Amino acid sequence: MQAGYVMRMFAELLRRLAAPSPARLPDPEARLALAALLVRLARTDGDYATPEVAHIDRVLAARYRLSPHEAAFLRTEAETLEREAPDTVRFTRAIKDAVPHEDREAVVEALWSVALADQVRDDEEDGFLRLVASLLGVNDRDSALARQRAARTQPPPE
Repeated sequence: MQAGYVMRMFAELLRRLAAPSPARLPDPEARLALAALLVRLARTDGDYATPEVAHIDRVLAARYRLSPHEAAFLRTEAETLEREAPDTVRFTRAIKDAVPHEDREAVVEALWSVALADQVRDDEEDGFLRLVASLLGVNDRDSALARQRAARTQPPPE
């Protein structure tokens, strides 16, 4: 992608995310917004660790059928967007509008898998996930089930 196009896409996406009522995002923007939410979660505890970065790439590759290079590129774009994105409430509202209700539990599971990628349960990440799950309309029970599924699929610690 050309740098000018990417900057315009970021600017447009940020404008939409900052709007009082974000409109439904087109697929490329929804992918980027979800990737940025994964990055925001991983950065929540102040330690954006290599296992989390690698796991975000795997989640993006699996969810969107991307090559490892394409997933890393999407994550890199998401890191930039996450730094500039508005508060988590508006950010998550835009994702909620872009992701059908039946798919939001899978989003929460992906978030849990990133939170657990470094093999450490962290209070900041737990709190962030409770907030995001609620904002996405996923109840505590379903979020807990998503966490359990994510924990079962984690690779063993090295």
